[in-house]
Amino acid sequence: MTATVTDAADVTVAADVGGSQTPRFRTVGNSFSGRANSIGFFRWLLAFSVIFSHAGPVAGFYGQEDLGIQISDEQSLGGVAVAGFFFFSGFLITRSRARTGMVRYFWRRVLRIMPAFWCALLLTAFVLGPIAWLKEQGSLSGYFGADRDNPLTYVWQNMFLVLDQRNIAGMGTSVPYADIGGFDWNGSAWTLQYEFKAYILVGVLGLVGFAASRWVSTVAAAGILVYNGLLWSGHIAPATWGNPLAGIPWFGDTWLAEKLDPMAPFGHPFLSDAFNPMLIAPFAFGMLFAVWGRYIPVSDVLAVVGIVAAYLTYDFGGWNVWGQYGLLYFLMWAAIRWTRLQHWEKYGDFSYGVYIFAWPLMMFACYFGLEQAGMLAYFAVIVVATHVIAFASWHLIEKPAMSLKDWVPPSLVRRRGDDPDPLPADDPPPVPALAGAGTES
Repeated sequence: MTATVTDAADVTVAADVGGSQTPRFRTVGNSFSGRANSIGFFRWLLAFSVIFSHAGPVAGFYGQEDLGIQISDEQSLGGVAVAGFFFFSGFLITRSRARTGMVRYFWRRVLRIMPAFWCALLLTAFVLGPIAWLKEQGSLSGYFGADRDNPLTYVWQNMFLVLDQRNIAGMGTSVPYADIGGFDWNGSAWTLQYEFKAYILVGVLGLVGFAASRWVSTVAAAGILVYNGLLWSGHIAPATWGNPLAGIPWFGDTWLAEKLDPMAPFGHPFLSDAFNPMLIAPFAFGMLFAVWGRYIPVSDVLAVVGIVAAYLTYDFGGWNVWGQYGLLYFLMWAAIRWTRLQHWEKYGDFSYGVYIFAWPLMMFACYFGLEQAGMLAYFAVIVVATHVIAFASWHLIEKPAMSLKDWVPPSLVRRRGDDPDPLPADDPPPVPALAGAGTES
């Protein structure tokens, strides 16, 4: 196992996808180690950046704005952190898809994201919500039988990642977030649907086969980056495109017309939602690092240039168009170079738990006026409480769920013979990793 930055720098030759030797200079492909990297640390750091950013609107700090808005007109600190999340996810998930069949791939993605999210919904609706309601109303009367935003519907309407119900029982009028019209028990979780859309993208691209998928994935990823750049630079305005099919006389009588939105670009709201390209673009950038990692240099100079460009565009403009990619390159460079942080996840991967449980805990604390004790006390309590919940989530929910990633239905095992652990039918023969061996599943 590579233990230090110096040891990692000694890597000069490795096998590439075709079995030949990689270029002599250090690249992502020949330097990234699935075991010796600091991605776990950075994901944790990014998750806590989201907490500190959202404390503005939730608890009334920073002029009741997200942290970072004071500098940038394009993105908050929380948005910057989410871009980092999506970038690492795109890199790791693409590598995993190259080694996994379609059914097994989606099974693992569901296991990774859904169980803990469902527990967050249940914790909010049936533990935090009732206690907060009792503090705000003086009794539990009216909570479970609420005609509007019932706690039962809160779980059901949000369980598939699209948040159709943000509040419960019309509560929240006593917390600072209500001062700006905010009534939301988990304002961080809205990005999860975009994460899963990116999972679907990678899953579908993998259907064309390993050799072809790297080119198809490259075209798709590059197209997303270009589309995002054109959108945020103002060169295109999809919301004004309309649906050209609506002008065809006979089209309005077809079954397809009933499925399309006549006011959305080309009849589908996907293109009119600016968050689709904004969030999936860093994921696509990570895809390119996975596919072409053996040609992407790990350069100290480029890392410095990248972080400087990211800062300047964040302050002066151009972050969403191109500046964010400087930060993302820096994050990959640091994940490879700063391997002394590789043991950060020794006691578990808490980043996802921090991300999905922090906002509900922050809201809950505000029902008891914790923000009035000041930022130091508020953050101290939230950080400790979030760590406790994230620790429990990892060891009681996420890790046990992921232990089922190779589960095969008993009936399928019987049909395949007596082998207790056969190769799943949907799994292809093992193929070389796109950018070196990894551990993401």
